[in-house]
Amino acid sequence: MHQDVTIAAINGKAPRIHPSAFIAPGCRIIGDVEIGPEASVWYNCVIRGDVNRIVIGARSNVQDGTVIHCDSPDPRDPQGFPTLIGEDVLVGHMVMLHGCTLEDRAFVGLGAVVMNGAVIEGDGMLAAGAMLTPGKRIVSRQLWGGRPAAYMRDLTDAALHEMQLGVAHYVGNARAHSAALADHGTTKA
Repeated sequence: MHQDVTIAAINGKAPRIHPSAFIAPGCRIIGDVEIGPEASVWYNCVIRGDVNRIVIGARSNVQDGTVIHCDSPDPRDPQGFPTLIGEDVLVGHMVMLHGCTLEDRAFVGLGAVVMNGAVIEGDGMLAAGAMLTPGKRIVSRQLWGGRPAAYMRDLTDAALHEMQLGVAHYVGNARAHSAALADHGTTKA
């Protein structure tokens, strides 16, 4: 990892980051966080698993400035609200994820908010700037938008294909950024 990345344990739980994952400078990753193979966490993200767990699956990307947190277990809900991100997920710039589930191949647009207990199923999409309120579910192949978010339309096969091209782009782009940072003298810890 680069020197200007914070990776810290808290409450006896330390982040587990696959060696092939890309973590950009400026990131803060704390607590019970698992980041899978070829996943990428871009510049200045905060991923804070201090009160519950956070999982980011293989090849998923968390773009610049995103904040990911979770919610504590309590007597009414002993599991609380972990944040679970599947594989091949696109999370846009400046997104806020809190105690939610993004299934494999989900997409969250720029500046969107996904709140406790909300679920975006595989191949589901939340539009840029939208807010998915607690407990809401976007089913597969649907696009939701607005604040609060509501169903807008079904996604076409072409749109789903574009989303997967975006995943592949970020895997390759992460390799390029990692190499560029190494080539330009950014110190690795």
